[in-house]
Amino acid sequence: MTPEGHQALKDELARLKAEMPKISQEIGVAREHGDLKENAEYHAAKEKQGLVHARISEIEDKLARAEVIDTSKLSGERVKFGAYVELESFEGEVVKYRIVGQEEADVNNGTISVTSPVAKALIGREVGDEVKVKTPGGLREYEIVDVSWE
Repeated sequence: MTPEGHQALKDELARLKAEMPKISQEIGVAREHGDLKENAEYHAAKEKQGLVHARISEIEDKLARAEVIDTSKLSGERVKFGAYVELESFEGEVVKYRIVGQEEADVNNGTISVTSPVAKALIGREVGDEVKVKTPGGLREYEIVDVSWE
């Protein structure tokens, strides 16, 4: 996991823990409305509490098991964890990804998991290499245009 991903999880954990007292208060207010069997507010608040508690547990587990890799100290011509990789498809489409841990991957933000098919195909390659990737949409072919460490 990158230091940024680690910090993002810590921030989310702090936010969720701060939210728990508010949820408990919502449960208390809903409980005052009477019959709990037909109290939609109470059941919604209890469900929300369960979801938040489950997410807190999940994040705490991930943080406990996380191996944080300081990518600012990495460099080189070959693609590896933490690298920014610019690819050009043979159709002329140019995309740029950063290879990160599973927990921080978000293709919409330009990050892909080190365990994804694209990242697996790129690891160990360098600028000028052509890679073929089996994706759910079919076989994709790319040329590595740039590898950087920003």
